[in-house]
Amino acid sequence: MTLDGRVAVVTGAAGGLGAAVADRLAAQGAAVERIDLEGDGRRLDVRDHAAVATAFREIAEERGRIDVLVNCAGIREIVSVLELSAEEWKRVIDVNLGGTFHCSQAAARVMAEAGGGSIVNVASTSALAADPSRTAYCASKAGILGLTRAMALDLGPRGVRVNAVCPGLVRTPLTEAYFADQTFVDGLADVAPLGRAADPADVADVVVFLAGDGARHVTGVALPVDGGFLAGKPWGGGAFTTPPPHAR
Repeated sequence: MTLDGRVAVVTGAAGGLGAAVADRLAAQGAAVERIDLEGDGRRLDVRDHAAVATAFREIAEERGRIDVLVNCAGIREIVSVLELSAEEWKRVIDVNLGGTFHCSQAAARVMAEAGGGSIVNVASTSALAADPSRTAYCASKAGILGLTRAMALDLGPRGVRVNAVCPGLVRTPLTEAYFADQTFVDGLADVAPLGRAADPADVADVVVFLAGDGARHVTGVALPVDGGFLAGKPWGGGAFTTPPPHAR
Protein backbone atom coordinates (compact mmCIF):
# COMPACT_ATOMS: atom_id res chain seq x y z
CA MET A 1 0.00 0.00 0.00
CA THR A 2 1.29 3.45 -0.88
CA LEU A 3 0.70 6.91 0.51
CA ASP A 4 0.27 8.54 -2.89
CA GLY A 5 -1.53 11.87 -2.69
CA ARG A 6 -1.26 12.17 1.09
CA VAL A 7 0.42 14.93 3.04
CA ALA A 8 2.64 13.94 5.97
CA VAL A 9 4.23 16.16 8.60
CA VAL A 10 7.30 14.88 10.46
CA THR A 11 8.82 16.69 13.42
CA GLY A 12 12.47 16.26 14.36
CA ALA A 13 13.09 15.57 10.69
CA ALA A 14 16.54 17.14 10.28
CA GLY A 15 18.42 13.98 11.22
CA GLY A 16 18.46 10.56 12.82
CA LEU A 17 15.18 8.71 13.11
CA GLY A 18 13.09 11.68 12.03
CA ALA A 19 14.98 12.01 8.75
CA ALA A 20 14.63 8.28 8.10
CA VAL A 21 10.88 8.44 8.73
CA ALA A 22 10.47 11.45 6.44
CA ASP A 23 12.48 9.75 3.69
CA ARG A 24 10.49 6.52 3.97
CA LEU A 25 7.15 8.34 3.86
CA ALA A 26 8.31 10.22 0.77
CA ALA A 27 9.41 6.95 -0.83
CA GLN A 28 5.87 5.67 -0.32
CA GLY A 29 4.49 8.61 -2.26
CA ALA A 30 3.60 11.09 0.48
CA ALA A 31 4.27 14.80 0.19
CA VAL A 32 6.35 15.39 3.32
CA GLU A 33 6.60 18.57 5.35
CA ARG A 34 9.76 18.37 7.47
CA ILE A 35 9.82 20.29 10.77
CA ASP A 36 12.82 20.91 13.02
CA LEU A 37 14.84 23.65 14.67
CA GLU A 38 17.49 23.23 11.99
CA GLY A 39 17.95 21.72 8.55
CA ASP A 40 16.25 22.52 5.25
CA GLY A 41 12.65 22.08 6.35
CA ARG A 42 10.24 24.38 8.17
CA ARG A 43 11.86 25.86 11.28
CA LEU A 44 9.64 25.42 14.33
CA ASP A 45 10.04 25.07 18.09
CA VAL A 46 7.49 22.43 19.05
CA ARG A 47 7.35 23.85 22.59
CA ASP A 48 5.64 27.00 21.29
CA HIS A 49 1.91 26.24 21.21
CA ALA A 50 0.93 29.37 19.27
CA ALA A 51 3.70 28.95 16.69
CA VAL A 52 2.77 25.29 16.20
CA ALA A 53 -0.90 26.15 15.67
CA THR A 54 0.05 28.79 13.10
CA ALA A 55 2.46 26.47 11.28
CA PHE A 56 -0.07 23.67 10.96
CA ARG A 57 -2.74 26.05 9.67
CA GLU A 58 -0.25 27.28 7.07
CA ILE A 59 0.67 23.73 6.06
CA ALA A 60 -2.99 22.79 5.65
CA GLU A 61 -3.60 25.89 3.55
CA GLU A 62 -0.49 25.41 1.39
CA ARG A 63 -0.81 21.65 0.94
CA GLY A 64 -4.60 21.45 1.01
CA ARG A 65 -4.68 18.80 3.73
CA ILE A 66 -2.75 16.96 6.46
CA ASP A 67 -3.18 13.19 6.44
CA VAL A 68 -0.29 11.98 8.59
CA LEU A 69 1.67 13.39 11.52
CA VAL A 70 4.73 11.69 12.97
CA ASN A 71 6.05 13.20 16.19
CA CYS A 72 9.78 12.42 16.20
CA ALA A 73 11.13 15.56 17.91
CA GLY A 74 12.77 14.62 21.20
CA ILE A 75 15.69 15.22 23.53
CA ARG A 76 17.16 13.62 26.65
CA GLU A 77 19.29 14.42 29.68
CA ILE A 78 21.48 11.70 31.22
CA VAL A 79 21.82 12.60 34.88
CA SER A 80 20.80 11.07 38.21
CA VAL A 81 17.48 12.23 39.62
CA LEU A 82 19.49 13.58 42.55
CA GLU A 83 21.26 16.01 40.23
CA LEU A 84 18.53 16.70 37.69
CA SER A 85 17.77 20.41 37.66
CA ALA A 86 14.31 21.87 37.36
CA GLU A 87 15.39 23.51 34.11
CA GLU A 88 16.57 20.19 32.63
CA TRP A 89 13.35 18.49 33.72
CA LYS A 90 11.19 21.21 32.16
CA ARG A 91 13.13 21.26 28.91
CA VAL A 92 12.78 17.50 28.32
CA ILE A 93 9.10 17.42 29.31
CA ASP A 94 8.31 20.51 27.23
CA VAL A 95 9.98 19.16 24.08
CA ASN A 96 9.08 15.48 24.28
CA LEU A 97 5.63 15.53 25.83
CA GLY A 98 4.55 19.13 25.33
CA GLY A 99 5.73 19.21 21.73
CA THR A 100 3.94 15.96 20.94
CA PHE A 101 0.73 17.37 22.41
CA HIS A 102 0.97 20.73 20.62
CA CYS A 103 1.62 19.18 17.21
CA SER A 104 -0.91 16.39 17.67
CA GLN A 105 -3.68 18.78 18.69
CA ALA A 106 -2.97 21.10 15.76
CA ALA A 107 -2.87 18.25 13.24
CA ALA A 108 -5.89 16.52 14.76
CA ARG A 109 -8.02 19.64 14.30
CA VAL A 110 -7.24 19.61 10.59
CA MET A 111 -7.73 15.85 10.28
CA ALA A 112 -11.00 15.77 12.22
CA GLU A 113 -12.43 18.50 10.02
CA ALA A 114 -11.46 16.47 6.94
CA GLY A 115 -12.86 13.23 8.35
CA GLY A 116 -9.71 11.22 8.98
CA GLY A 117 -5.97 10.94 9.42
CA SER A 118 -3.21 9.13 11.28
CA ILE A 119 -0.92 10.33 14.07
CA VAL A 120 2.13 8.29 15.06
CA ASN A 121 4.00 9.29 18.20
CA VAL A 122 7.56 8.15 18.82
CA ALA A 123 7.83 7.01 22.42
CA SER A 124 10.51 4.57 23.64
CA THR A 125 11.05 1.30 25.45
CA SER A 126 12.04 3.66 28.27
CA ALA A 127 8.30 4.36 28.62
CA LEU A 128 7.75 0.69 29.43
CA ALA A 129 10.97 -0.32 31.21
CA ALA A 130 12.75 2.64 32.78
CA ASP A 131 16.47 3.33 32.50
CA PRO A 132 18.63 4.84 35.25
CA SER A 133 19.75 8.47 34.99
CA ARG A 134 16.98 9.27 32.51
CA THR A 135 14.21 10.41 34.84
CA ALA A 136 12.79 13.18 32.68
CA TYR A 137 13.17 11.18 29.48
CA CYS A 138 11.36 8.14 30.90
CA ALA A 139 8.59 10.30 32.35
CA SER A 140 8.11 12.18 29.10
CA LYS A 141 7.94 9.01 27.02
CA ALA A 142 5.51 7.35 29.43
CA GLY A 143 3.41 10.49 29.17
CA ILE A 144 3.38 10.12 25.39
CA LEU A 145 1.79 6.68 25.78
CA GLY A 146 -0.96 8.10 27.96
CA LEU A 147 -1.47 10.93 25.49
CA THR A 148 -1.63 8.45 22.60
CA ARG A 149 -4.34 6.35 24.22
CA ALA A 150 -6.42 9.31 25.37
CA MET A 151 -6.28 10.96 21.94
CA ALA A 152 -7.21 7.65 20.28
CA LEU A 153 -10.42 7.59 22.33
CA ASP A 154 -11.29 11.21 21.58
CA LEU A 155 -10.43 11.11 17.89
CA GLY A 156 -11.52 7.63 16.80
CA PRO A 157 -15.13 8.75 16.21
CA ARG A 158 -13.75 11.48 13.92
CA GLY A 159 -11.80 8.97 11.82
CA VAL A 160 -8.39 9.88 13.23
CA ARG A 161 -6.13 7.06 14.42
CA VAL A 162 -3.42 7.68 17.05
CA ASN A 163 -0.66 5.15 17.74
CA ALA A 164 2.86 5.05 19.16
CA VAL A 165 6.07 3.21 18.42
CA CYS A 166 8.49 2.38 21.22
CA PRO A 167 12.00 2.02 19.77
CA GLY A 168 14.76 0.44 21.78
CA LEU A 169 18.36 1.23 20.92
CA VAL A 170 18.56 2.81 17.46
CA ARG A 171 21.91 3.42 15.79
CA THR A 172 21.90 7.14 14.97
CA PRO A 173 24.45 9.96 15.34
CA LEU A 174 23.14 10.43 18.90
CA THR A 175 24.14 6.90 19.92
CA GLU A 176 27.06 6.26 17.55
CA ALA A 177 29.72 6.69 20.26
CA TYR A 178 28.48 3.57 22.04
CA PHE A 179 29.33 1.42 19.04
CA ALA A 180 33.03 2.23 19.23
CA ASP A 181 33.11 -0.16 22.20
CA GLN A 182 33.20 -3.73 20.84
CA THR A 183 32.23 -5.10 24.25
CA PHE A 184 29.07 -3.05 24.04
CA VAL A 185 28.31 -4.32 20.54
CA ASP A 186 28.95 -7.95 21.55
CA GLY A 187 26.75 -7.51 24.61
CA LEU A 188 23.69 -6.62 22.55
CA ALA A 189 23.02 -10.35 22.13
CA ASP A 190 22.56 -10.59 25.91
CA VAL A 191 19.66 -8.15 25.99
CA ALA A 192 17.97 -8.41 22.59
CA PRO A 193 17.07 -11.74 20.97
CA LEU A 194 17.72 -10.33 17.51
CA GLY A 195 21.22 -9.45 18.68
CA ARG A 196 21.64 -5.95 17.29
CA ALA A 197 20.53 -2.37 17.58
CA ALA A 198 17.87 -1.11 15.21
CA ASP A 199 18.70 0.85 12.12
CA PRO A 200 16.50 3.94 11.66
CA ALA A 201 14.88 2.17 8.71
CA ASP A 202 13.69 -0.63 11.02
CA VAL A 203 11.63 1.88 12.98
CA ALA A 204 10.63 3.95 9.96
CA ASP A 205 9.04 0.92 8.31
CA VAL A 206 6.82 0.36 11.35
CA VAL A 207 5.87 4.05 11.41
CA VAL A 208 4.88 3.87 7.74
CA PHE A 209 2.73 0.81 8.47
CA LEU A 210 0.91 2.57 11.30
CA ALA A 211 0.47 5.68 9.17
CA GLY A 212 -1.04 3.82 6.23
CA ASP A 213 -4.15 1.85 5.34
CA GLY A 214 -2.58 -1.44 6.38
CA ALA A 215 -3.23 -0.33 9.97
CA ARG A 216 -6.69 1.08 9.23
CA HIS A 217 -8.24 -0.76 12.21
CA VAL A 218 -5.37 -0.06 14.62
CA THR A 219 -5.53 2.80 17.11
CA GLY A 220 -4.39 3.44 20.68
CA VAL A 221 -1.52 0.95 20.55
CA ALA A 222 2.10 1.25 21.71
CA LEU A 223 4.22 -1.00 19.49
CA PRO A 224 7.77 -1.85 20.66
CA VAL A 225 10.43 -1.96 17.95
CA ASP A 226 13.23 -3.27 20.12
CA GLY A 227 14.60 -6.53 18.77
CA GLY A 228 12.88 -8.39 21.60
CA PHE A 229 14.47 -6.41 24.45
CA LEU A 230 11.26 -6.14 26.46
CA ALA A 231 10.62 -9.87 26.11
CA GLY A 232 13.85 -10.85 27.85
CA LYS A 233 15.95 -10.35 30.93
CA PRO A 234 17.01 -6.96 32.30
CA TRP A 235 20.03 -5.19 30.87
CA GLY A 236 22.22 -6.02 33.86
CA GLY A 237 23.47 -9.35 32.57
CA GLY A 238 26.21 -10.24 30.14
CA ALA A 239 28.78 -7.77 28.91
CA PHE A 240 26.92 -4.59 29.86
CA THR A 241 28.22 -2.59 32.78
CA THR A 242 25.96 0.35 31.93
CA PRO A 243 22.45 0.19 30.51
CA PRO A 244 22.02 0.27 26.75
CA PRO A 245 21.07 3.79 25.66
CA HIS A 246 17.44 3.52 24.70
CA ALA A 247 17.41 6.76 22.79
CA ARG A 248 17.23 7.90 19.22
